[in-house]
Amino acid sequence: MSVNEQESEVSFNGLRWLITFLALGGAVYANHYLIDESLLVRVAVILALVAVGFAIALTTSKGKAGIIFAKESRIEARKVVWPTRAETVQTSMIILVAVVLVSIMLYLIDMGLVFLISFLTVSGS
Repeated sequence: MSVNEQESEVSFNGLRWLITFLALGGAVYANHYLIDESLLVRVAVILALVAVGFAIALTTSKGKAGIIFAKESRIEARKVVWPTRAETVQTSMIILVAVVLVSIMLYLIDMGLVFLISFLTVSGS
């Protein structure tokens, strides 16, 4: 791609983003302007404007990169080995026991500090 083609692509990207934001802003305005229309008409107009905005956004360089990223993420998500139900229950129980033990430990430390501070403040006067 030559320098001129890259510059024109960048300027078209700016124009595409402007049209995208105008379409999304139009959806917000349509929601307010069509307040007296039926809900079906409002939703249809808003969905159409949002769809146009996203369709135009997907034609930009960042939109194309986002599509590629989503496809790669889907491929990686397929590679994940999910834990079995038994593993999930065991892990949850370990976490629950750890939380209870830490809570008891913090409670005992707190009560010890309260006792120590009350002993020092009452004895000192």
